[in-house]
Amino acid sequence: MRDEKEIRWLGSSYRDLLAFPIEPRRLAGFQLGKIQAGLDPDDWKALDSIGAGTREIRIRDPDGIFRVMYISKFPEAFYVLHCFQKKTQQLSHRDREIAETRYRAIVNHRKP
Repeated sequence: MRDEKEIRWLGSSYRDLLAFPIEPRRLAGFQLGKIQAGLDPDDWKALDSIGAGTREIRIRDPDGIFRVMYISKFPEAFYVLHCFQKKTQQLSHRDREIAETRYRAIVNHRKP
C-alpha cells in the first residue's frame, strides 16, 4: 500500500466543503482521495494566478458548480485552500482573495 499524502485544511475550507450538497461533497471527497494517492483529479484546472502550483477541482452537478482549490506541490501534505459554489462564470474577487491569502500563509509558514 502506498503512503497517502496528508490533507491540511486551511481556514474554513473543511466546513465549506461539508456545506456542499451530498453528491458534490461525495464527488469532491473522491477527487481529494485521488490526489492523496498521487493521482490527478478527473476535472481540474491550473490556477497559477493564485499562486504557483495552485489547482482547482471542478465539479458540475444539478445543484450547481462547485470548486475545491488546493496545492499539492509540497512534500509534507497537500493543502485545501478554499471550497465554494460558483455563482458566475468568472472567479469572484472574494473567492480569489481568500485563496491568495491562504496560499501566501502556507508559503510564509514554510520559509526558514
